[in-house]
Parts: sequence; structure tokens; C-alpha cells
Amino acid sequence: MLDTLAPIVGLFGLIGFAGLAGIKNPADKTRPGAGVRLLGIFGLAGLAGIWIPGAGAMGAAGALGLWNHQSAKLASWGKAGLLSLAGVPYLLRWALG
Repeated sequence: MLDTLAPIVGLFGLIGFAGLAGIKNPADKTRPGAGVRLLGIFGLAGLAGIWIPGAGAMGAAGALGLWNHQSAKLASWGKAGLLSLAGVPYLLRWALG
């Protein structure tokens, strides 16, 4: 079942590119959620999708950099970063052999 879903789940990683919007419109430093926004760095784990089918979904964590953004539109993309959890089973299956 995991193997058949891997190509679709791997596409979730493209959501991580939304985190690049935080470069032009950064979140206000006084807004809560800075810890979650720092988790956006885990979006780089999506590069594992090159070698591990399905693990590319972890790239969606890059969108977490928009978590609790002052713009409601950008904040909704930040919540989509939670889709990065869909790539974790693929990484674990690979790590455990």
C-alpha cells in the first residue's frame, strides 16, 4: 500500500515552496509561534525524496516558516506544512531496513 501511494505523497513536498514567501513577507517577530516557524528548516529533509520514494513529502515542512503569519492567506499555507508528517513512514521504513 505504501509503495502505491509514494509518488502521490511525495508531491506534498511541493507545498514547502510556499515557505519562500516568508522571504519577501517575513512573519512579525513579536507574533507567537517562532518555535514552530523554526521547524521549517526540516523542509530540507524533503531532499531525501530523491532517493527514498515518498519521503519527499517531508519537504512540506518548509511551509511551517509561515506558521501564525500576520497574513491569513500565508498562515493557511503554514498549516499545510503539517502534511510533511506523511513522509515520515517512508523514511522510517527505509531507516529500519
